[in-house]
Amino acid sequence: INPADAKKLEIREGARLRMVSRRGSVVSRMHITDDVPEGVVFAPLHFAEAMVNLLTCTALDPVSKTPEYKISAVRLERA
Repeated sequence: INPADAKKLEIREGARLRMVSRRGSVVSRMHITDDVPEGVVFAPLHFAEAMVNLLTCTALDPVSKTPEYKISAVRLERA
């Protein structure tokens, strides 16, 4: 999470937040970094402890059938 977003949400490094989409929710610890643009949340997809894939869209590319994992709207809530 970007430092500006962390400040708006009044959270500190390592805070546990719930990421909520229309498809589900996942609780995860937040890492504050300038590497992520303001208004964007990055979450790796590989960890069973935080099944971020539950939040993503079920759309598939019509040719390759690759899931559309790169973009999903979420809101952050205190866990």
